[in-house]
Amino acid sequence: MAKKTPNPVDVHVGSRLRERRQRASMSQTVLANAIGVTFQQVQKYEKGTNRMGSSRLQQIADVFKVPVTYFFEGAPGQSKPDHKSSSPNYVAEYLATDDGKALTRAYMKIKSAKMRRAIVNMVAQLAD
Repeated sequence: MAKKTPNPVDVHVGSRLRERRQRASMSQTVLANAIGVTFQQVQKYEKGTNRMGSSRLQQIADVFKVPVTYFFEGAPGQSKPDHKSSSPNYVAEYLATDDGKALTRAYMKIKSAKMRRAIVNMVAQLAD
């Protein structure tokens, strides 16, 4: 029997959960204990293989002090009534990596706005 592929929205919500958990420097075990499930269940939520019920999603939103809608921002097929484009998913994905976190932490420690702008310009030139 073939494996059922996860719904793209479930995968997106799970990736937003993982991103938020990592940004909070929280382990899967700590989150699991906070919402009354096993860490394996949190893993399944993050991969999108198991769906979260509305009450579970509300619990998770409360843990991170974000609205439930946070997890759906940028979801596939979502209409954008305000016609503003959200950040591409690759930005959030990069910021969830070790390199992304390290780069962001180091950049935020730079006090000089002029120096930060110079770094952005340098990186933009290197990218071209």
